[in-house]
Amino acid sequence: MPSYDFDGQVAFVTGAGRGQGRSHAVTYAEHGADVVVTDACRDLESAPYLLASAEDLEETASQVEDAGGRALPIQVDVREEDQVESAVEEALDEFGRVDVLANNAGIWTVTDLAEMDERTWDETVDTDLEGTWRCAKHVGKHFVDRGDGGKIVSTASTAGLVGARGSGHYTAAKHGIVGLTKTLALELAEYDVNVNCVAPTGVDTPMIDGTLETVGEAALNAVSDASGSMNVIDDQLLEPRDVSEAYMWLSSDAARYVTGVTLPVDAGMLAK
Repeated sequence: MPSYDFDGQVAFVTGAGRGQGRSHAVTYAEHGADVVVTDACRDLESAPYLLASAEDLEETASQVEDAGGRALPIQVDVREEDQVESAVEEALDEFGRVDVLANNAGIWTVTDLAEMDERTWDETVDTDLEGTWRCAKHVGKHFVDRGDGGKIVSTASTAGLVGARGSGHYTAAKHGIVGLTKTLALELAEYDVNVNCVAPTGVDTPMIDGTLETVGEAALNAVSDASGSMNVIDDQLLEPRDVSEAYMWLSSDAARYVTGVTLPVDAGMLAK
């Protein structure tokens, strides 16, 4: 396992109740960071699967502490700016600083655009894209005020670089994260803040598993467009840890001159 040094640093991880977010939080702690773990801990009407619960978030906090870090669990719906702002303030009150924002919160549903209702569109775009912006806005203000740099890493998707049938709302949101990343990289460069995003192919998480179980073949077709069946290395979903390792590198001093990029973690999917 690569060695990264986050001793004395604080990572703020969204969507940390389970899946990729939990993996990122625990991996930061394994490398020395204290971790603010946040999640909405509520279900959404448009999502056909159960989202993370308050118990899930507490379990993440427990795993962070078992890995050697201090944990601060906060229930935050990234669609609500006042909750995001309050969570950042609580993190600063507890730890005095934030060094890394891991912008991971997101949902995924499967509906053809011609059949999609506004609630489905709005909940996905508001969570995946606008939530990413809200968190970057408020943690970014702290980076600017503090004046000694910081790291922002967001979760885009291979669907942020190509199209994916049945996921037009998700695809639009993830394309937006790519553009947001480039813009924030330009705006925050003078404050020594690096801003990047990762673009995973399909990852074995409750989000994908739950969608496949409830939606079935339609979801499977959308996943095969943008993940497993098109991967070059393996015809299977990635593990969350595969994405966490990309997060660690982009958050570390090893990537100090890397900013504004989208890093695919896609088992070669985009090479085809």
